[in-house]
Amino acid sequence: MATVIIPTPLRKFTNNNSKLAIQASSISEMIHHLTNDFPELKKHLLDANGKVPSFINIFVDDDDIRNLQQEQTVIKENSTVSIVPAIAGGAYRI
Repeated sequence: MATVIIPTPLRKFTNNNSKLAIQASSISEMIHHLTNDFPELKKHLLDANGKVPSFINIFVDDDDIRNLQQEQTVIKENSTVSIVPAIAGGAYRI
């Protein structure tokens, strides 16, 4: 099974799990399993069109899925999938 790393802001929707073992062959299948098991994640991982929004970065091992096949990116048994939400805020000072 692949390991999915859950970022701290989303752990409250996964019973505080930081890692989950998921049996999936693609990112879309992984998201389907995650949102079935943890329905509150859906609004944080998918936009209104059912796509991963631009402010959510997903990596399979060290590769951004945007540089691969996006939601159709293959996940292997020993893959590590990292979900990385964009962080905003702070102030720019010179």
